[in-house]
Amino acid sequence: MTDTRAALAELFRMYQVGCEALGSPLWAAMCARFALEAEAGGPVFALLEPHAGSTFADAYPLRMLGGLHRLALDGDAPELTRHLPSTGGDGDEDEVWAALSAIVAAPPAVLLDALTRPPQTNEVGRSASLIGGFLLLAEEHGLPLRVLEIGSSAGLNLRFDHFRYEQGDAGFGPPASPLQFSGCWPLRLPPFDATLAVTSRRGCDVDPIDITNPADRITLLSYIWPDQAERFARTAAAIDIAASVPAVVERADAAAWLFSQLAPAVDDQATVVFHSIMWQYLSKTTRKGIRELLDAAGAAATNCAPLAWLRLEPRKDLTYPELRLTTWPGGEERLLANCSFHLGPVEWLG
Repeated sequence: MTDTRAALAELFRMYQVGCEALGSPLWAAMCARFALEAEAGGPVFALLEPHAGSTFADAYPLRMLGGLHRLALDGDAPELTRHLPSTGGDGDEDEVWAALSAIVAAPPAVLLDALTRPPQTNEVGRSASLIGGFLLLAEEHGLPLRVLEIGSSAGLNLRFDHFRYEQGDAGFGPPASPLQFSGCWPLRLPPFDATLAVTSRRGCDVDPIDITNPADRITLLSYIWPDQAERFARTAAAIDIAASVPAVVERADAAAWLFSQLAPAVDDQATVVFHSIMWQYLSKTTRKGIRELLDAAGAAATNCAPLAWLRLEPRKDLTYPELRLTTWPGGEERLLANCSFHLGPVEWLG
């Protein structure tokens, strides 16, 4: 077995572990089978050989799986559609594998296109982790929030204050919201009693998804793992909310867009730059540029126009995400919570 085959197989096995840990036994089983096929130099190796040296963060196995799922959701892969749970199928692993293998052996344009772009996992379950940071900022500053999201995808998490969050008798958000998060904070609560108002909500993405476009909605759903019905339901609820809560998501480079948004400062509002599970997709140059922009804008921040950087991103060992907050004036950084990649539990540290 060549080093290239081994490297690709290892990538699939890393994602197998991730799918198992995050509740997708079907996709975990497919990753295990693709790993064996990569080692044998089969069709998946022919498809992904140019990317065999890529990193976990590049997510080529997830790009491929998203493209395959899209074919089923669109009805363009009837055998796969018949067996994926997300399309009403029986979830039979052997049948799913047979259908996937046939497609990978003769990859259509949709699958090849999916390999050119990072996954668009606009997971609204991450708002259950982010909400504590937004509430803490509202409580500490006593100002409405101006929220700016980088890597917004479809911008679903920009509507975070229209979701309902509950733990026991405590809660925040509209009680009748179609999207409800309950029991995610078993040990300690975020400040659910804070008064929070959002004055504007804007985001950017290098390849934004327009949820008013049926084709784009399919793109968004294709990155949800096909045996996770609850995630499909959460996304559908968030799409319904987004239809009545305006937010602007622009096609732009994150650093260039932030430069246009952060100058000049806006008085009587707390500006919050936030992102979730997207930092890995940025180049080192872009990351450096964003940090420099935030430092510069932070130096000009005042108590009447504070700046915050809220991010939900994986630890260096990739075991779980942390919710971190840096605020200006002052530039203080805090670890607010230990979280999950999709939905709770959230260990709120405050």
